[in-house]
Amino acid sequence: MQAIAREKLEIVASLCEAQTAKEPGRKIFGEMLDRMCAGKARGILAWHPDRLARNSIDGGKILYLLDTGKLLDLEFLTFWFENTPQGKFMLSIAFGQSKYYANNLSENIKRGHLPKLRKGILPGFTSQGYFINHRTKEIDLDK
Repeated sequence: MQAIAREKLEIVASLCEAQTAKEPGRKIFGEMLDRMCAGKARGILAWHPDRLARNSIDGGKILYLLDTGKLLDLEFLTFWFENTPQGKFMLSIAFGQSKYYANNLSENIKRGHLPKLRKGILPGFTSQGYFINHRTKEIDLDK
């Protein structure tokens, strides 16, 4: 985030949201976009594009704000972006990769749960009176 000092940027808000970016409808994210539309902020500083959007709607909203000039710039610590046609194309690819990662992770978790369910074991936490035996990967009675 060297751009903050170099460009003498004024930080108008520091926003943190714990809700997943996989689904649209995050409250704080929506408020951030509303600030952009109202002209109260003109840029976003973030760790990586996947912190902003892991779904096509949120990614599309950010790209639309760039296209309309309501969002002038994005700065990422771990991703390079320039507000050009090529930069927006690469940003859309980064959003697509983030969506793919989230969807693929979900599928892998479901695939990992199936063998447990077939054995009659509920994935996740154990019931009271039982514990996960990390050596055998089984659920044992807690004596």
